[in-house]
Amino acid sequence: MSTAEPWTIGRLLNWTTDYLTSKGSEEARLEAQLLLCHALNCQKIQLYTRFEETVDEDNRAKFRELVKQRAAGIPVAYLLGDSEFYSMAFEVTPDVLIPRPETEHLVIETLDRIKGRSGESLRLLELGTGSGIIAVSIAKHAPRVTCLATDISGKALVVAQRNATKHKVDDRIEFAEGDLFAAVPDGEKFDFIVSNPPYVAESERAMMDAQVIAHEPHLALFAPEEGAAVLRRILEEGADYLKTGGWMLLEFSPMIAQRVAKIAEETGNYEQISIGKDLARHDRYLVARRTP
Repeated sequence: MSTAEPWTIGRLLNWTTDYLTSKGSEEARLEAQLLLCHALNCQKIQLYTRFEETVDEDNRAKFRELVKQRAAGIPVAYLLGDSEFYSMAFEVTPDVLIPRPETEHLVIETLDRIKGRSGESLRLLELGTGSGIIAVSIAKHAPRVTCLATDISGKALVVAQRNATKHKVDDRIEFAEGDLFAAVPDGEKFDFIVSNPPYVAESERAMMDAQVIAHEPHLALFAPEEGAAVLRRILEEGADYLKTGGWMLLEFSPMIAQRVAKIAEETGNYEQISIGKDLARHDRYLVARRTP
């Protein structure tokens, strides 16, 4: 293609798709669209109605820089500054994990159990809230619920607070900095404890996506004891923070599902212990009820 040809939206998309494909991207076309939308400050549908429109040099320069960073391995979500979760847009920064669709199952399971408690005002604790996707999504869809969301990272809590404000649930979510239950006021008990904690084993590091290792916060990814250490702490300590009949819901790696279920059983503090699957039919989360 001659360089004398005008750089239309269509030409930019085609060139960038080929370039990102050559850099190993598996979703090069979509990434090209998202990055160009970000540079032009427009919606994706508008790209198709403006396909033959020539892009000015200032916007091309913005786009080139985004493409350069993406080719260097920086995740698209961090370049855009947001990511979709549960059909909602959330701010993300390198201080928080990028939301994974698997975590939506944890939200759905929690909301289903909230619906079964009609007429009650309910209290929920989220441990390791990160960007706040779980607490915010639940608060948005369950107006009877108030939440306390904790995280060991103060920088993550800043992002979570902004997401709560963005989705107009900041009046029903409190954020507190601390390591798991250390941030919970003495004596407070909850109807639900929900967490997507660090659960990746160090032995899995070599198998992980290089971009995840290079750019996402390791504090939110890795845990000792082959990934089970933080989950063990939550299950062993969590019973003291659950009301009788309250529910514990935890996400984990399929590789440690049975181990986590065994930990829950061995505490002697839970009943109705079950494991839920994600869309790929992998064991993904535990549900357990606090014994009387």
